[in-house]
Amino acid sequence: MLPLRYVRRWQIASAFLLLFVIASTLLPADWFWSGSPDVSTWIVNPDKWLHCITFVILAVWFAGLYRPGSYWRIGVGLILFGLFIEACQQLVAYRSAEMFDVAADIAGIVVGLVIAAAGLGGWSLRLEDWLVSRRENHG
Repeated sequence: MLPLRYVRRWQIASAFLLLFVIASTLLPADWFWSGSPDVSTWIVNPDKWLHCITFVILAVWFAGLYRPGSYWRIGVGLILFGLFIEACQQLVAYRSAEMFDVAADIAGIVVGLVIAAAGLGGWSLRLEDWLVSRRENHG
């Protein structure tokens, strides 16, 4: 992990983020789409896009907390997390596990880590520095 001032808070936020993702993927799919326009008419494979975007966000989140040398670990961990999600979905009757979901997860992980390597990695240090300087200037 990067030398963060608020390590414990980042860890708690990360745990909540992962729990939110798990909970979201285990809710019935119609909870997300009911009452809204039919997304499938203007987005092809919305479920796969959601998987991809979710894992872009997760990869960027964790790349913000760890050094670039750990990005491969982030990738492996998120792939395992994606497989865990599919295993959990297999256990509920109203969801289904699909390997194409894992492929979308992997695509999102790759995109997220590329974004991080291009300059967004370590964002949490910059955020902490900004917050501390803001507090010092206003406090």
